[in-house]
Amino acid sequence: MVWLEVIGWLGSALVVASLAQARVLRFRVLNLVGAVLATGYNAALSIWPFVAMNGVIAIIDVYWLIRLQRERHDEATYEVVEVEPTDAYLAHVLGVNLADIRTFQPGFAWEQGVPGRLAFLVLRGDEMVGVVVVRDAGDGVGQVELDYVTKRFRDFTPGEFVYRRSGVFAQAGFRRLVAPSDIADPQDYYARVGFRAEDGRWVRDVAAPEPTGAPGVAAL
Repeated sequence: MVWLEVIGWLGSALVVASLAQARVLRFRVLNLVGAVLATGYNAALSIWPFVAMNGVIAIIDVYWLIRLQRERHDEATYEVVEVEPTDAYLAHVLGVNLADIRTFQPGFAWEQGVPGRLAFLVLRGDEMVGVVVVRDAGDGVGQVELDYVTKRFRDFTPGEFVYRRSGVFAQAGFRRLVAPSDIADPQDYYARVGFRAEDGRWVRDVAAPEPTGAPGVAAL
């Protein structure tokens, strides 16, 4: 049956495509769909060892998708660590990811010694998942120079935690943040993390700091 062969090939193609994904969530979704199709295809042909294998893979994917979805908005998942702008590890991260950063912010360039600059690493456990750099523009305004998330975690919301829950910008004395103007397709992302369009810029009012002891910022 032609339709059955199509299902079999499509399932195999999706499994292969999932292995090429850098993003964790996208990998799990594609792998799950491919495994479900492969399970159906092998069941139709009574190839039971492959039915069992793909069925187990599908169950594992469902487990991880549920867990990942729960963690997307769990503020305990992320931590913001302030580092010096001259920090060697920060320079390494920016250097390694510079080409990828410029796909989102074509004009980004890193210069040492810029006054009033604050740098934050976004961590998930012991893994670095993002970098936020803000420059003090005066009068309580923070100019966001960089907001970058690594490929693996672009399906998640570390930016949501940084802007909405961490309290790091209020602790630094900012009352308003202004997003970079050269970012590619800013509307979807910035609107999602609380920015609004104003006078041709994306701006966000800074909430008051969280009470002492709440998840927030550590310093190195």
